[in-house]
Amino acid sequence: MKIVIVGGVAGGASAAARARRLSEEAEIVVIERGAHPSFANCGLPYYVGGEIESRDKLLVAPIQLLRERLKLDVRVRSEVTKIDPQAKAVTVKELESGKEYTESYDSLIIATGASPFRPPLPGIDNERIVSLRDLNDADRMRDLAINGATQAVIVGAGFIGIEVAENLIRRGIKTTIVELANQILPPWDQEMILPLQRHLIAEGIDLRLGASAAKFESDQDKINVTMNDSSVIPADFVVLCIGVRPDSKLAAEAGIECGPRGGIRVTSQMETNIPDIYAVGDVVETKCSITGDPIQIPLAGPANRQGRIAADRIFQRDSQYRGTQGTAVVGMFGQTAAMTGMSEKVLRAKGISYEKIYLHPTDHAGYFPGAKQMLMKLLFSPDDGKILGAQAAGTSGVDKRMDVIAMAIQAGMTVYDLEEAELCYAPQYGHAKDPVNMAGFIASGVLRGDQPIIHASTLADESSAGLFILDVRTTGEYAKGHIPGAVNIPIEELRDRIQEVPADKSIATYCQVGQRGYLATRLLLQHGMNARNISGGYRLWSILEDPS
Repeated sequence: MKIVIVGGVAGGASAAARARRLSEEAEIVVIERGAHPSFANCGLPYYVGGEIESRDKLLVAPIQLLRERLKLDVRVRSEVTKIDPQAKAVTVKELESGKEYTESYDSLIIATGASPFRPPLPGIDNERIVSLRDLNDADRMRDLAINGATQAVIVGAGFIGIEVAENLIRRGIKTTIVELANQILPPWDQEMILPLQRHLIAEGIDLRLGASAAKFESDQDKINVTMNDSSVIPADFVVLCIGVRPDSKLAAEAGIECGPRGGIRVTSQMETNIPDIYAVGDVVETKCSITGDPIQIPLAGPANRQGRIAADRIFQRDSQYRGTQGTAVVGMFGQTAAMTGMSEKVLRAKGISYEKIYLHPTDHAGYFPGAKQMLMKLLFSPDDGKILGAQAAGTSGVDKRMDVIAMAIQAGMTVYDLEEAELCYAPQYGHAKDPVNMAGFIASGVLRGDQPIIHASTLADESSAGLFILDVRTTGEYAKGHIPGAVNIPIEELRDRIQEVPADKSIATYCQVGQRGYLATRLLLQHGMNARNISGGYRLWSILEDPS
């Protein structure tokens, strides 16, 4: 058995290591265009910023280790230029010498990854415009950052753009982020990351949303970025972080089927439409684990799993890729945003029926020092309570909760199951009723009719129809700020003053984060009134009202 793997990093290197563990006799050839077959590309921004000091720390599996420990035939600075499925061979070019040769295979795994997108703008080939795909890119960006640079422009506010921005600020470089969307981190729902946007600005980032670069022009040892509104931002260098495209040209030329966005189409066992050819990692189009629709989300975890599955299939093991769920996390200046499953914007675009709830729990028991608040959002089916997605933002404990809900989604669980989840508890780690439990309680209460809710985003429309808004916080809280038109009756006084609440109107109750509003809703419902609690309370309403 001879296996040829085109590309390393997460998918290719995982496939090679798994194949060796399954067979000592197999001949395994890894052909990598770059100088390093296995490196931590997710760590590149932190090497640029100096948090990871040693470049060697990014080498997950150095060449010598792969050759000696796993007996792999690793060929770096070599590029596969052609695949011949009929001959079961590939053409390889040695990039240093220019020499070409043919390599046969019994099974071929394509792990060519994805390339940073470079739009066809004037001046895009300027040497001071860099991307961040491999160690060479990181070296180039780091050299620019530490050798007198004072200003940088980042085009794109996705994962990489945000992480690079944080690390350039750490280097003392004035940084501007330009993002075409009206929010950072476009996969998230906008309201969930609005507090993080403000945090970026507070940390010194010049954030330009709803904006785009129109052209780039050299100015001695600098580069000027002309924006779509004709304004000009001077910089020492520009970082392009506007997404990636599957590097599938090689596969397409060989007749391997690709989707409309360029991703190689594969089965659940990572097989392409051509026998004995597999594909893994960022180059492939997989399916959404929730809807089954085609999807492309470049993440390291799925790439590693796909590499293992391809190797398993080659050796007749019955491994199946379940689909991509989109579980992700990003950190910035001590803040964290995480998500799993489907966002509200995607559910709406696909026409999938859903309900949502918000909550503002702390990461651990409030009476224990250091408790930090987070914002959580849970999306679920209004029919059976099946969990469709979740998002959270805050400081500590965010990733922990999203990991739990990610597993719940993978298991096909419902919000009712979240009520019963038994999770670790000690006051310094969590709550006796963990935020995951609380999300389940709230969502289940909505489905059972125990706590009808109304969303802050729809208040304006319903208020025009005569909605009565009831603020049940203290008079002091009300005086500091309240929803326009709201009447203040503190929850402690509500029973005695219930005659002040109009029984013939629809009522929206709220407090700061939701708990007192829920109590008020229960009280009013039991008096025969049409009451609903504003999910997320005044805090979420404030976020939505001031998106700046």
